[in-house]
Amino acid sequence: MNCDLPMTQDLIAKIKVALPANLDCELMIAPSHPFLYAAFNASLDTPIEVVAQNVSQYESGAYTGEVSIEMLQSVGVQSVIIGHSERRDTFKETDEELAEKTKAAIDAGMRVIFCCGEHLEERKAGNHFSTVTTQIEKALFQLDVKQWQQLVLAYEPVWAIGTGETASPEQAQEMHEHIRKFVADKYGDKTANKVSILYGGSVKPGNAAEIFAKPDVDGGLVGGASLDATSFIDIAKAF
Repeated sequence: MNCDLPMTQDLIAKIKVALPANLDCELMIAPSHPFLYAAFNASLDTPIEVVAQNVSQYESGAYTGEVSIEMLQSVGVQSVIIGHSERRDTFKETDEELAEKTKAAIDAGMRVIFCCGEHLEERKAGNHFSTVTTQIEKALFQLDVKQWQQLVLAYEPVWAIGTGETASPEQAQEMHEHIRKFVADKYGDKTANKVSILYGGSVKPGNAAEIFAKPDVDGGLVGGASLDATSFIDIAKAF
């Protein structure tokens, strides 16, 4: 929850100026809900895709304050982040709710960036692998192989979000490899190898290239560094 409308417009304008012509990756931005339409219009002449930070599992009705899938699609948004750790922790979204949101979004033709990750105490207890795979299993294993084509996974160790702490490239690779093998056991190697797995957790220009060089790390879910256009584009250039 950052930036008002003028700040959002200014940030997008600066990103567009810094955007290299030969960028070798997908580039997405996820402004707050009130600014999605302005961001969509500002990005029409660029390769930038505008993504929502959250969505309701309900179609319409007595859900004051919620934003539906249809509402997002009506302003040009076709991808959404679901299950961010702050939604889980602060707003108490459960695995069951996230499963409902994911299925609703997938059924409506959207692409879902699904977040998973462990807290520090879970890692210290040696439960980080089981925590992450349980989150994935409960929310995503209801989907069929074809629906997995609309999924992007994002591993975000909660202890590394906004703390300045970052999982080492080796820790990121270890978890990403574990996730891919877990998906392969359920859906097969073809599906597991096709799904993109992003790393999120204090990604910065100084560590991006080393993290992204790992074989099972396919991109980044960038937080604080995305609020600075130069840093954000420098991270994108790390591919």
